[in-house]
Amino acid sequence: MSRVTQPSQEESGYILEARMDNSRNLSSILKAVAFREVATCFISSNGLKVTVEQAKCVQANAFIQSNLFQQFLFSSEAPAVFKISLSALIECLNIFGSSSNPESHTALKMCYAGHGHPLTLLLEDSGVLTDCSINTMEADETLDFDFCSANVVNKIIMAAECLREAFAELDMSSDVLEVVLSPSPPYFRLSTFGYAGTTQIDYPKDSDMMEVFECQRKQANKYKLILLKPCTKALSHSSKISLRVDHRGFLSLQCMILTEDRQVCFVEYLCVPDEEDSEDTCR
Repeated sequence: MSRVTQPSQEESGYILEARMDNSRNLSSILKAVAFREVATCFISSNGLKVTVEQAKCVQANAFIQSNLFQQFLFSSEAPAVFKISLSALIECLNIFGSSSNPESHTALKMCYAGHGHPLTLLLEDSGVLTDCSINTMEADETLDFDFCSANVVNKIIMAAECLREAFAELDMSSDVLEVVLSPSPPYFRLSTFGYAGTTQIDYPKDSDMMEVFECQRKQANKYKLILLKPCTKALSHSSKISLRVDHRGFLSLQCMILTEDRQVCFVEYLCVPDEEDSEDTCR
């Protein structure tokens, strides 16, 4: 057993002590939301939530459950919240390189002593130890999109491969991406309006790639494409996605990601519609 991941009974002064046999399980999830330099980190007994925002219009949340770690001890009654350089954290996690060799694992021990203290990492690979200390910052208030299941109008669950292919085919010169969901044809349509004209991709509700199709009424909402581009990071690591739209046209894109150890983690993107070009049609 690695010296880093050997369990201990007590770590004096720390409110968080987390140990992981393979640090790539954590870095791969963080890379899925790494489209900004700084992230807000929330720590509770349930695990970690890492939030990244842009332009007060899009928010990405990476959920890293406590059971992803071999040991996760959090002693504070109140959640710990701080801002941190996400790029520095990912760089430290990959300090021994990002080899995909399944036989090569970097063990991780992560500790945090509370408000104002740095996040400390101890990593071990093939008997070589290194430690990193990353300064934390006072957290700003994050956006509350007030997105709840009770207000969801339309929902689909499908293979992530579909959206990966769509983003490869759609015209990225377009300012917006239109998402149409309807109980009748075209059911699920993605459209862009670029220099080459209009590009449309339709998915029937009975497609083999469609696992769930729940549509109450037709919605046609447009979203700034520049705000949705970051979600391609998560799509590249995903096996399945859930796309939901609420009564306001707010979009939730949840990506299911399998770690190297075959554990399930989720990344969620929330995006507001481009109100001038969106419509909600009751049918």
